[in-house]
Amino acid sequence: MLFSCSCRSILSPRSSRRLLISFARYNSNYRLAEVGRFESPKLTGKYETGQLFLHRVFGYRGVVLFPWLARVYDRDVPNKKESKPLDESLNYNQVGKEVKGRAHTYYQVLIDSRDCPYIRAQTEAVTFLGNQDNGRTLYAVPGLDYIGHEDVMPYTAVSKKPIRHDLFDKFLSYSSDKDPPFCARDTLMAWQERNHPWLELSDVHKETTENIRVTVIPFYMGCRESQNANVYWWRYCIRLENLGELTVQLRERHWRIFSLSGTLETVRGRGVVGQEPVLSSQQPAFQYSSHVSLQAPSGHMWGTFRMEREDGFTFDCRIPPFSLESKQDDSSQPSGII
Repeated sequence: MLFSCSCRSILSPRSSRRLLISFARYNSNYRLAEVGRFESPKLTGKYETGQLFLHRVFGYRGVVLFPWLARVYDRDVPNKKESKPLDESLNYNQVGKEVKGRAHTYYQVLIDSRDCPYIRAQTEAVTFLGNQDNGRTLYAVPGLDYIGHEDVMPYTAVSKKPIRHDLFDKFLSYSSDKDPPFCARDTLMAWQERNHPWLELSDVHKETTENIRVTVIPFYMGCRESQNANVYWWRYCIRLENLGELTVQLRERHWRIFSLSGTLETVRGRGVVGQEPVLSSQQPAFQYSSHVSLQAPSGHMWGTFRMEREDGFTFDCRIPPFSLESKQDDSSQPSGII
């Protein structure tokens, strides 16, 4: 068995490359359906637009829209300086740029809507403001995710419409003489060109504490005019992954938010997005998104998650510091096809 999600993905005993999906019926019975055959993962290079895949951690089916080269600031890389004590590492001047960024391929992908209710990742719409109407209009793209190259388990589908998503047919078309056979339509290229300032990821930040890896990807959403002042908005996506054997539960969050205007805000609370997720060997990862606004075009955030292990031990898991940078691009206007 590969994963447990909306549909259990398993390998056929006759072929280690045959991908079967077990669909639930009436909450108790299951039926198997072949959806495709696995391909060999790419050890070099990148996957192209239209590549179908199974997510290595969350198990959902998806399709690649665009590859992007991101700078990854990983505080766990070898030969880095010895970690400072937790209180010192929370100094807001240490945003993470002292950690050497390494280029890594990430992908913007569509998630199969059939899998959304069952995966441990927030599947609410990705939001952005853009520059139109002084940021009064909020745009939303449902079922969109950003994943690293190592999370892609590529497969070839047996169907010409393998992914259920409202944008699949708008963005992609089938062509039997192409590899992968799903090609970008002009609408996808135009939409990407117009909206890339709000959808493109550039920096990824990672850090591991007590076998809990935290990955943060910030996105600039745009600027909104409020009471004769500009308010800048960012969305940040956080993934927690348990790399150890002991079950761990997230209990509290503690954020520090520094604005270029000189303000420093502290935020504490129970859990995240109304949940206190459990990270176990069966469900080792959890992902969510949230938002932050500043009255300045830049700033940065850092913090900790209070974690509790099954043996009762509690510890603070570091959230790697990350920058909040605005993108001044008045020529970019959000596309209206969504």
